[in-house]
Amino acid sequence: MPLNPTKHPMPTQEPAVRAHNFKEVALGYTAEIAKEEAARCLNCKNRPCVAGCPVNIQIPDFINEIKKDNLEEAYRIITQTSSLPAVCGRVCPQESQCESKCTMGIKFEPVGIGRLERFVADWHNEHATAVPVPPPANGHKVAIVGSGPSGLTCAGDLAKKGYAVTVFEALHVAGGVLVYGIPEFRLPKTIVAKEVETLKALGVEIQTNVVIGKTLTIDELFESGYEAVFVGSGAGLPNFMNIPGEGLKGVYSANEFLTRSNLMKAYRDDPTTPIMKGGNVAIVGGGNVAMDAARTALRLGAEKVYIVYRRSMEELPARREEVEHAQEEGIDFRLLCNPLEIFGYQNPDDPRDPKNGFVTGIKCIRMELGEPDAKGRRRPVPVAGSEFTLDVDTVVIAIGTSPNPLIKSTTEGLQVNERGGIIINEEGLTSRDAVFAGGDAVTGAATVISAMGAGKVASAAIDRYLSQKQ
Repeated sequence: MPLNPTKHPMPTQEPAVRAHNFKEVALGYTAEIAKEEAARCLNCKNRPCVAGCPVNIQIPDFINEIKKDNLEEAYRIITQTSSLPAVCGRVCPQESQCESKCTMGIKFEPVGIGRLERFVADWHNEHATAVPVPPPANGHKVAIVGSGPSGLTCAGDLAKKGYAVTVFEALHVAGGVLVYGIPEFRLPKTIVAKEVETLKALGVEIQTNVVIGKTLTIDELFESGYEAVFVGSGAGLPNFMNIPGEGLKGVYSANEFLTRSNLMKAYRDDPTTPIMKGGNVAIVGGGNVAMDAARTALRLGAEKVYIVYRRSMEELPARREEVEHAQEEGIDFRLLCNPLEIFGYQNPDDPRDPKNGFVTGIKCIRMELGEPDAKGRRRPVPVAGSEFTLDVDTVVIAIGTSPNPLIKSTTEGLQVNERGGIIINEEGLTSRDAVFAGGDAVTGAATVISAMGAGKVASAAIDRYLSQKQ
């Protein structure tokens, strides 16, 4: 039987329907589709796809088990190196990692590796009844700061080796960016909760509402008996453009906008944490977070949603799938445009007017691409006299985040770079003995899977470090 040259498409909700609900857009492969897609894998001897995976999942092996209907064995293979398979199968940029190395992709479309990983993880979560058994304790204690993808990965890997692991999370729910940053329609929170419960079953303790640097310091963690600390506190400090009007009511950072919707359930009719709903919304930025914010605004009832991005579609950094979904849902892409100023309603006759200070529009200028910048991307250059205004009621700034400076400011001897990222060596060790770090706290905002890879590197280094103390 000849190989199918094209990847099986992912079943999804219809755009006109999903644009008005927060249910998951991608519906997942059926067992039949998954088996047909698995049959496309060539089971290459040199396994280039594995080299493209930051956590080194043995991809041909788990796909081969799908072919044989051994789905629990496929799950076991995945979880040998990945602590969050149902998450990765949904939000990782496989097209630029494992799938970009797939041999099938040389002449045809690559195998749908991420979709198959999601299928296996979802099948396990629905059918498996066995509870993970914690391994024998090895007598060592490790503290993890932050319960995002890097922290959870580091915690899971260490727990499997018998370490007593405690994860300290500043928010009231574990999951970090997986729960406050990624919308329900892309990553259901029940999926994250299930992955967290699996780690708890391995013996991982999770303490929420603990802000390291405020509630406890890293020094106090050592004083209480922890022998190593991993800092995976993420990049929760939003960047702004520093243009006039950013202080107006109705201007949000993407972090705040998504946190209010995802974590605080501001989409409900009677939210305890409100958010601007309806009207016209401008999202400034072109990454995955910008797509998430735009599609969230639409589901919150916006009449019109604009993506304002200073480069062209070719330079847009968001995943193609997310861009296509946003376009299908009716998001208006204003490319090669850059904001200059945000306008607000003012009533000089009545300064007490409660409408004073609310956003009414955003002034932009058209751009054209000039010479390449230091990263090789053509630099956007303003086109003189091309200014225009969009009438909007809400503006969301989604141009990136930086690591929160709290831990640095409360931890003596912890070195950071000019962007505020914690400086580490190739094993994740910081300038402080026994303090390791990884993920967005080091790199700034990046992908879930790269953060997981950093957690794996650090867990192995912590294991070597503490093994030498025995």
